[in-house]
Amino acid sequence: MRMLTLLCCAVVVATGCDKVKERFSGPKTAFNGDSALAYAKQHLEFGPRTPGTAAHDKAADWIAAEMRKRTDSVTVQSWEQTTQNGTKLQMRNILARFNPEAKQRVLYVTHWDTRPTADDDPNFGNKARPILGANDGAAGVGLFLALGDVFKATPPSVGVDLLFVDGEDWGSFSPDSTGKAWPDALFGSQYFASHPPSPDYQPLYGVLFDMIGDADLQFWQEETSVRQAPEVVTRVWNTAKDLGYGSYFRDQPMYAITDDHLPLLDKGWHVMDLIDMQYGPLPRNAGPNDSPSPNYHHTMEDTFDKLSPKSLQIVGDVAVTLVK
Repeated sequence: MRMLTLLCCAVVVATGCDKVKERFSGPKTAFNGDSALAYAKQHLEFGPRTPGTAAHDKAADWIAAEMRKRTDSVTVQSWEQTTQNGTKLQMRNILARFNPEAKQRVLYVTHWDTRPTADDDPNFGNKARPILGANDGAAGVGLFLALGDVFKATPPSVGVDLLFVDGEDWGSFSPDSTGKAWPDALFGSQYFASHPPSPDYQPLYGVLFDMIGDADLQFWQEETSVRQAPEVVTRVWNTAKDLGYGSYFRDQPMYAITDDHLPLLDKGWHVMDLIDMQYGPLPRNAGPNDSPSPNYHHTMEDTFDKLSPKSLQIVGDVAVTLVK
């Protein structure tokens, strides 16, 4: 899914890294983490949402229909994507807009597709199978539907655009032989950057939510976000601390991650990546560069039982508070 580059200057501080259930003190906003989890489960019931499959098409229809229940402004971007091996895929981005008349807007992004291969699975026989993508896809969808419930009941103070992007996790994240970046992944965010809602579209800032439902929740500051959208990182981290969630939002940088924020940053929009890449059990004093064991990322173990409503509550509270 992502090419990782270690940030050599990362500072590792030995502190506790207990599970969310051991430190969570309750909701801080009208956001409902249990609802977000239920929506994620509904999304998972379609099976792997791999582009080119019936499950992918049905899931897109469902997201669009659900968001139309929450806001009158839903736009579906449809296009045909040609992959590196010549496969043609029908893709869809879904943009749900709240307070659509507001000139000042905040962009929230998540991907809704799943990877066609479990290439990091330790079982060789599983590597060619598609992943279910509970945390890597469905958690973000559940988050956004639950955000839609809050914003329908209480419109945000600014315009909010919830963007569900397609094709994030299709193939290789490495440049091709010509040096073109992300030729076989990040399809939806690249398309949106080239086809914004209006020619003058310029969000105040943006946040990409990816892999945010892990029961062992721990966010480190993604290096490219710190470098290119530092004020957004500061805003998100300060909001989390104000809500009492500082222990989940660590002040140290981690590695750079190839993810959907990169095409948007290249567009000139200040978008940061909020991601918990350490997906799986971690040692108590884990730092930003430690690997979980086992690691569920891009494996057949990325399943519903790995998600936590409390993790979703924490992230949802932050997302709601940012746009109050």
